[in-house]
Amino acid sequence: MEFWFTVVIAVHVLIALAIIGLVLLQHGKGADMGSGFGGGASGSLFGATGSANFLSRMTAALATVFFLTSLGLAYFATHRPKSTGSVMEGVKAEQPQAPAPAAAPPAAPETAKPAAGESATPKPAESKAKDVPN
Repeated sequence: MEFWFTVVIAVHVLIALAIIGLVLLQHGKGADMGSGFGGGASGSLFGATGSANFLSRMTAALATVFFLTSLGLAYFATHRPKSTGSVMEGVKAEQPQAPAPAAAPPAAPETAKPAAGESATPKPAESKAKDVPN
């Protein structure tokens, strides 16, 4: 579905640019006054009346396609797959782990002598408390 959405947007933008170009190429109603004296037919590729019909028909055809792509985009915007429930339900729920039974730390042998550079005072036991919410 996302592929077609991208295709419709691309076609929509290209049609919009083509309509802008065709409108800018067309002569306004005031430009026909000069053609009465012979100036309009010589500067036109299709003649005095041929260009207006061709360009106006192309503009109408592109406007129809533009309208249809607008309807397609509106359809895609309103018919997206809906998820059931809240957004947070999609997040994997972490199960709290039961605390492990407290075991007595192994006793250090009393005959062990500190290595060179170490102090003779015993280090406090490191806390291995788990992050459990209160």
